[in-house]
Amino acid sequence: MKRSTKVISIILIFFLIIAIVIVGRTMIGNHFKKKFSKRPPPGIIVTEVIEKEFSEKIETFGTAISKKSETFKIKKEDLFEELKLKNFVKKGDILIKLKSGNIIAPFDGVLGYTGLTEDILISNNIFIITLDDNSTIYSDIKIPENYSASIKKGLPVEVKLSSFKDKIFLGEVDFVSSRINADTRSLLSRIKIDNTDLELISGSLLEVSVKFNLRNSLSVPDTSVMVEGDKSFIYKINEENIAIKTEVKTGLRINKNIEIISGLNKGDIVVAEGLKKVRPRGKIKPINK
Repeated sequence: MKRSTKVISIILIFFLIIAIVIVGRTMIGNHFKKKFSKRPPPGIIVTEVIEKEFSEKIETFGTAISKKSETFKIKKEDLFEELKLKNFVKKGDILIKLKSGNIIAPFDGVLGYTGLTEDILISNNIFIITLDDNSTIYSDIKIPENYSASIKKGLPVEVKLSSFKDKIFLGEVDFVSSRINADTRSLLSRIKIDNTDLELISGSLLEVSVKFNLRNSLSVPDTSVMVEGDKSFIYKINEENIAIKTEVKTGLRINKNIEIISGLNKGDIVVAEGLKKVRPRGKIKPINK
């Protein structure tokens, strides 16, 4: 009997130890789970809703034309000495000294000449000197008929060309024709571009963008917008740094910015980058962009 009691006591102690171990492990696990489940809010880049200029564009091509251009035909035997041209001349400068009388520059400009080979000069005995005033460049462009109601004098113009890949030249519409060409269904217009640095050369092919319907609208980075079906959303951050999922109506996308037509106000703080880390009604640690 005493032996039986001893066995039972051992069994009870064994199960008691197991129970204590299980309870202890559970309590320790819950302690650490509670401790480490309180993760700090993620750091998210935010930005302020601001106003930017948005516009629609008409894109076309044109050829650069000098503001003024003059051509001089010179006979070789009329030269006093070997021809040496300056690159740039001022109005009143002597362009070429000739036996028959000097040629004077009628305006500031860049000198050049056609027929650069010796064979051409000798065979023809005449060569041609050109003087171009490139301080302002003009170009005639054709505007499609469906844009005829939008094009008008004074609209801003942006110009690019292959030799200046990353540079944009600014200009404006200088003239708009009064009638549409029935053959091409287009409206002839002329643009002018400031070329004070003489970077544009007459005859260059220009990529022209005419901006119209200009307006100042609310703007956010394109990385702020989430598209779900036919709806667009952003995360707006309130004073408690809580992310509120907000539906917005968007407009144009220009230079990595999206026009906001409705849903936000100027000065609102929105998530700029890191949308995947944000949860609706979740708290964040804002990082100003």
